[in-house]
Amino acid sequence: MNLSLRTDRELLRTESRSTRYLMVSVTAPTAEARASRVPVHVALVLDRSGSMDGERKFALAREAVEQSLAMLRPEDRFTLVVYDTEVDVLSSDVQASAEATRAALRKLAAVGPRGGTDLHAGWVAGVAPLAARLADDVVSRVLLITDGLANAGITEHPALVAQAAEFRRCGVATSTFGVGADFDERLLRDIAHEGGGNFYFIETPAQIRDLLTSELGEALEVTVRGAALELVLPAGCEATPLNHLRHSRSASHEGIRVELGDLVSGQELTTVIRLRFASGTPGSTASANVRVVDRDEGTLHGAESVSWRYAPHADNDEQPRDRVVDREVATLYAARARAEATEANRDGDLARAREIIERTVRRIRSYAGRDAALKSIWRALQDEIGQYAEHVMSAMAIKSSFFVAESAAKGRDSSGKARRG
Repeated sequence: MNLSLRTDRELLRTESRSTRYLMVSVTAPTAEARASRVPVHVALVLDRSGSMDGERKFALAREAVEQSLAMLRPEDRFTLVVYDTEVDVLSSDVQASAEATRAALRKLAAVGPRGGTDLHAGWVAGVAPLAARLADDVVSRVLLITDGLANAGITEHPALVAQAAEFRRCGVATSTFGVGADFDERLLRDIAHEGGGNFYFIETPAQIRDLLTSELGEALEVTVRGAALELVLPAGCEATPLNHLRHSRSASHEGIRVELGDLVSGQELTTVIRLRFASGTPGSTASANVRVVDRDEGTLHGAESVSWRYAPHADNDEQPRDRVVDREVATLYAARARAEATEANRDGDLARAREIIERTVRRIRSYAGRDAALKSIWRALQDEIGQYAEHVMSAMAIKSSFFVAESAAKGRDSSGKARRG
């Protein structure tokens, strides 16, 4: 496990509060460094509602399931569920033997799209076998696929998101896949966020196989389970991650805990923490200590530290900036602006969408100077104002914009996959 820290500026103001950004970069150990991987228990939960009949969506989902099951080893286990307004469990908590895989695929071949969408019931049917066989040395994950709105059973957004958090606390993560233009991207994003998994937008049915197998492949290559950053900060220092990551204040010391989730072989994840320091005495210092822990609170990397020094206003105004940190900060603020502007556009508030983008452009320009990369970030955002503020976007454009922005805020690439070295 590698851990490195950088800050945008090293001086703090003596007579007023200071905002500084701490960039924390983590690289997970590679799978080659381990003797063997932990077993994976996976539930594949497929929407078979009537809308999945179009564009061969369900047929392509079948193919994706076949390829996914072929990736498993005999020590892995799988559950296969299909749902509309009714739920059918085709295979429940079976070892991933060749015989069990063939039997599951035969049953799936006989299933066709029909009916409505009881997402909650199908999801719970997938979680139940995994929850009944939890173990410290197992990765348990549900892959939930839908192309529509939850319109039967429990459909309320807060209830479904709370359920995802409860499943995560029990040890079962949920990743979500939204297909096409009709699903609720905010719901699937929030289920994955609180559920400890990942959210994917499948723009065309042909992408189903690639993204489903990619997510399962990540589960098969987990090298750190439940990773988290623990930051110890000076008294009075306020901390907020710019990334869209779960976080909480520490109960034992000044600071916060930022949940990184499961990390896959060689994954590179950069997190930026916005810090607000109180004023201080000239020449005194303030320090932050950061360590990486896993879900069992084992320390994966001992504490690294970074310090700032209090100095007069003039010295602060003239101090150099770390442009690597500035670029990461700008990228995250731009991603946040795109996500918020997309939501404003969805709500028909074009004026608000414009204000969000223009405000963020001004923010980045204020410190970009002559840096070419920073100029490129704010100019690209400025060029997109018309996209968000001149007309209501199509459903597909909204989903695409929202997904790309959310992936950036999670430290993942534009297709939602983990970044690796």
